[in-house]
Amino acid sequence: MASLDDLKKTFFDECDEAMQQIEAGLTDIRSGQSSDETINAVFRGVHSVKGGAGIFGFEQLVGFAHVFETVLDGLRNGSLTATSENLDVLLSASDVLSDLVVMSRSGETASPGFGNECRAGLEQIIEQGGAGSGASESGEEAAPADFDDLDFVPVAVSFDDESEVAPDVNDGATTYVITFRPKPEMLKKANEPLYVLRELSKLGELALQAQIDLLPPLGAIEVDHPYLWWTGTLKTTATRAQVDEVFEFVVGDCDLEIVEEMPAAATSEAAIPEVTMSEFEAAPAMPETIDAAPPLVPDAAPTVKAVTPAPAPAAEAPAGRTTAPTKAAATTTRIELERIDRVVNMVGELVISQAMLGQIVQDLPEQTSGRLTQILEEVVHHTRELKDSVMSMRAQPVGSVFQRMPRLVREVASKTHKKVRLEMVGETTEVDRSIIERLGDPLTHIIRNSVDHGVESPEVRVAAGKPEEGVIRLSAEHRGGRIVIEIKDDGAGINSDRVLKIAKDKGLVGQDVSLTEEEIGNLIMLPGFSTAETVSDISGRGVGMDVVRSNIQDLGGRISLKSVRGRGMTIQLALPLTLAVMDGMVIKVGTQTYVMPLSAIVECLRPNGSEVSDLIGTQGMLQLRGEFVPIIMLGDLLDVSGSQNGASERVVIITDAGEGTRFGLVVDELLGHQQVVIKSIEESYGSVPGIAAATILGNGRVAFILDVEKLSEMAVSSSITSAMGSGAGNNVSVKAASPALA
Repeated sequence: MASLDDLKKTFFDECDEAMQQIEAGLTDIRSGQSSDETINAVFRGVHSVKGGAGIFGFEQLVGFAHVFETVLDGLRNGSLTATSENLDVLLSASDVLSDLVVMSRSGETASPGFGNECRAGLEQIIEQGGAGSGASESGEEAAPADFDDLDFVPVAVSFDDESEVAPDVNDGATTYVITFRPKPEMLKKANEPLYVLRELSKLGELALQAQIDLLPPLGAIEVDHPYLWWTGTLKTTATRAQVDEVFEFVVGDCDLEIVEEMPAAATSEAAIPEVTMSEFEAAPAMPETIDAAPPLVPDAAPTVKAVTPAPAPAAEAPAGRTTAPTKAAATTTRIELERIDRVVNMVGELVISQAMLGQIVQDLPEQTSGRLTQILEEVVHHTRELKDSVMSMRAQPVGSVFQRMPRLVREVASKTHKKVRLEMVGETTEVDRSIIERLGDPLTHIIRNSVDHGVESPEVRVAAGKPEEGVIRLSAEHRGGRIVIEIKDDGAGINSDRVLKIAKDKGLVGQDVSLTEEEIGNLIMLPGFSTAETVSDISGRGVGMDVVRSNIQDLGGRISLKSVRGRGMTIQLALPLTLAVMDGMVIKVGTQTYVMPLSAIVECLRPNGSEVSDLIGTQGMLQLRGEFVPIIMLGDLLDVSGSQNGASERVVIITDAGEGTRFGLVVDELLGHQQVVIKSIEESYGSVPGIAAATILGNGRVAFILDVEKLSEMAVSSSITSAMGSGAGNNVSVKAASPALA
């Protein structure tokens, strides 16, 4: 049996998933994009956290989750309404619950009054809606009886909760004999058997007998295994379809039999003591430690046959309820990330070995290499599939990072006394885990700045003819072999006059420098720059956007900024999908060999002399289908000797520098497409302008992988330098300090 520490680790991993589910569900409910299943999913998330916390003795977490759960139960049964005020309290409760989970994970003890204000808000909602049956007046759950003193005997459960009123049953009622036995899968999905039975009791008179014949000795009890099952009768005027609907979410996770029969089918119930639902739920929590004994099943345990319920007649769902189709549960397993990383590294080495093997086969005589070439093509195909499969295991949806942002927006908006709504799009977009891990800090900086500096106060927005509530839109999508993340707000945009004045006052640019709007916008990414008048715990130290740019560039990405004064600002992050293996085009310039990312290549062509025009201050302009594209001699830019840049057989690679900007790189020869393994050079050598990383080719030689965005910046700087003699280039110092962002 797993140790207690292993069980706790699994519990906290599941808590992370549950908190994401809770945050996403409440956000959907707030935006009006929810259904009954959304509320059920949020309820299950809180219930799952509460159940696991009770097992490990996290009493403060259990107590808060219980009150939270009670409010959600009121939303599910309709006794409470999802008003904006109530949802604000629930979102705050989600934050408090998340903090309590973090404290429990770290072993930190929360202060006695932690979360009391939010808890009081939840209890007030319960009192207003009359849904307070789940919590006592003091907000604490009933103290469980001593576990050792509990006497397990068969009991009949009578669901006489005052908050639930069963419909009147007349003489025309139907009696159903019910056998309900939960499977372990039911508990693992956070579905509670007693909740199902409580819902069933709302249909009429329910009398159930708990069967304990499968209950093992105390030391052999497993916390995630249901040992109790129930038999009994339901007398109701409801249709069979309504009875089946109660079990619709658990029908595949239990053995269920519902048979219509005469009321006399219920036997021997009078001799069995009755307990109320509240007494039944007061059963003690499991102790923190459990003897590691194997699960035992008594020999006397009867064999229970799984019965599939008969198809119910078609019937309309009750008003106000939306029925979601049943989906097959995904089978998952937890694997240490270190193991996946080792597999990724081995796949990388396999790609290199495959390239070397291809080089050897290519050098063999044609009559010998024919058969080997065919086999090698199969190896290449399988290697690519293996690489894609392994990389998909490392891929994670950006939603794991996005889900942290709603709370950030709420906290910063509260501190700055602003009204801000966060909209998120594309949370399921997947990207490599190594990028996900380093994406949180840049997004935090950008969104914090958007709330603090971008979105105006409600009074200012109303005066400007805008809605009182500002909107920040966070989106992600795959585009051109990259993942593009945009953060867009409808705030005031950049005040270019003020930004330029601050930059001059701080000595970041010369006093006589004249800059374009785009260049002024780029100044906010300079180290030490800040427009905040005072230093606070939100901003003002000038260590935000420059860190964002450095982090994004370290990931091999680029950042661009667009601002319209009075209408808002958009910041775009373009990142590679993976940092391990990529497809590249091997090119030759002079005596050197380079690799260009295939995702950056638009097309390759050999232009004739009439299609290239000379233009002062440039290395030439290529006329391409009615448009002029600037060309860059890669040999000159990288200072490579022996380049045939002026030869008629030169090749131009049209590449995308972002935002629709294209330019042509002139190279000597294309050597072919190849999968390459990315090897960092910064750790052993340092950063090299225009070079993103290195790789090993099939011939065993090392080749550099080009950084197309940086090459674009270098080309701009080179053009400005060459134009200095004609007086154009006052802002060279600014370009050097704040590179033009593609």
